[in-house]
Amino acid sequence: MAHEDDAQQAVPNTPGMRTDGDGAGRRRPLRERHVEETVEVAVPVRTAYNQWTQFKTFPRFSTVVRGVEQIRPTMTVWTIGYGPLRHRFAVEIVEQDPDAYVAWRGLEQTPSHQGEVEFRPTESGGTAITVRMLLEPQGAARILTRSSRAARLTARLVRGELMNFKQFIEGLGREGGAWRGTIRNGRVQHDHPEPPRSRVAQWPVG
Repeated sequence: MAHEDDAQQAVPNTPGMRTDGDGAGRRRPLRERHVEETVEVAVPVRTAYNQWTQFKTFPRFSTVVRGVEQIRPTMTVWTIGYGPLRHRFAVEIVEQDPDAYVAWRGLEQTPSHQGEVEFRPTESGGTAITVRMLLEPQGAARILTRSSRAARLTARLVRGELMNFKQFIEGLGREGGAWRGTIRNGRVQHDHPEPPRSRVAQWPVG
């Protein structure tokens, strides 16, 4: 992922938000979902998480992802498809905790989706990766999404992609890159806030 500053405004009233003791807003796991799939990979959490954040590498193992553009730390554009069919859409990362959690939302008007991925250590020293997705279609597509057949097909696709990632990262044995930033409500969190700037060039602050 790019290491550019993100100037995008926070997402107001994001569903599922809660406030922890440190006052930071964090998402709850999706209560309503159409898909939930888990796979265990034989690499440590840090390795699995670091590789997952390298979105541009997804086409190297995915059967449906054809390309990923990193626009900002919180914004990517994905191209997916089978054969000659292509679909391009933007995705915003709304929450990200290193080695633990990534949550996103599609920015399409119709259809759209929300998703999240959790990383948990296993007793064997590997990582359990859980992906949850909530599809949010409009109009007639909403009826199709509610069908058990559509849910099974989507779950099968997600499961297959997780297995592809498992084979990919276990084959590498180590991550090919990493982005360790934290995101809250669609904004990158900086460990050391910048000091106030003078409104007049070259004038000191204070």
